[in-house]
Amino acid sequence: MNLRIAVALASAASLPLAILASFAVMSFLRRRGIRICFSKCMVTEDLEVGQTIAKVANRPEKKSTEQTPPPVKEDESTTKLPRRFSWTEVEAATENFTSAVIGKGGFSTVYLARLDDSSQAAVKIHHSRVFRVELDVLLRVRNPLIVRLIGYCDEREEQGALVFEYTPNGSLHEKLHATDYSADVLPWARRTSIAHQLAQAVDYLHEGCKLQIVHGDIKTANVLLDENINPKLCDFGCARMGFSAVVRPRAPIIVSPGYVDPHYIRTGVVSTKSDVYSFGVLLLELITGLAAFDSETEKPLAAVAGPFLREVTSVGVKEIIDPRLGGNYDAEEAMAMASLAALCLVDNPSLRPSMADIVRILREKVLSPSALGIH
Repeated sequence: MNLRIAVALASAASLPLAILASFAVMSFLRRRGIRICFSKCMVTEDLEVGQTIAKVANRPEKKSTEQTPPPVKEDESTTKLPRRFSWTEVEAATENFTSAVIGKGGFSTVYLARLDDSSQAAVKIHHSRVFRVELDVLLRVRNPLIVRLIGYCDEREEQGALVFEYTPNGSLHEKLHATDYSADVLPWARRTSIAHQLAQAVDYLHEGCKLQIVHGDIKTANVLLDENINPKLCDFGCARMGFSAVVRPRAPIIVSPGYVDPHYIRTGVVSTKSDVYSFGVLLLELITGLAAFDSETEKPLAAVAGPFLREVTSVGVKEIIDPRLGGNYDAEEAMAMASLAALCLVDNPSLRPSMADIVRILREKVLSPSALGIH
């Protein structure tokens, strides 16, 4: 058995604790009156949770043997800088905000827009200070696997606009959990490709930026799909930037059930390993086709899949694999991917892999030659 997979299986022994923690988290959230967000995270402050103070964990110094992320291939997303739009231009692009609404959250609305050059775009209108947080992060990132910011408008105090490239195939959440069973099923090779590309995007945030960025809300709803079904990570309203501990004012906290790191709820510490936990849940969604949280049973996917992840076998994987695949998947790849998800979900953050480790394991043990040719 491959050493990395063996490590994942050994680490998965702590999954019972993580599963219990998942249920404890939901109970804790309700007792504390903490709001549960089923769509978008809208509050970006680092907040107090009970007696603990939320803070960004310090990034350890890189060891000389650690590899840095490979240089990003240059294209329009990495070379063309965002420009400032006037509010009049934003109104014109959205036909005075009467164009189709393609996304909506508690404090923002996303409109389908058409720019002066006749190209389509997505205009996100913010109605809160989250706008400044998201804009500050987006102005610092340049990566083809992160949704491209075309421009922004910051003329108004009470509103802000972010103009993004338009991604025609919706979100990964919509693609995986479509209620229309006549819709095309995402093939296994495409799923593994998406997992690898997203891991690269998050690794770029953690290790490839001048200031380390913790996304803070990794979930399938925050992964957009372009015309070739390649993923684009989006929604940086919950991001934390830099690695100095910070204290923020007391305020309500909003979390995405099923994805939130139990360690964060217990301690208030945000780190790159919080993103790793959420990414592990996303891997489970790609494997099983199930949502991260079942609102009817109030069970997180990590708890549902937990018994199968304690000891990953081909028989166990067959029990949890998305039945819509009709058996069209590689059992060895699925086992390796499930083992990796188990490692991401261990209760102790220090035992979780880094995103660089995840990228490497996906490339070596999960990606098939056909998936490598998909990008």
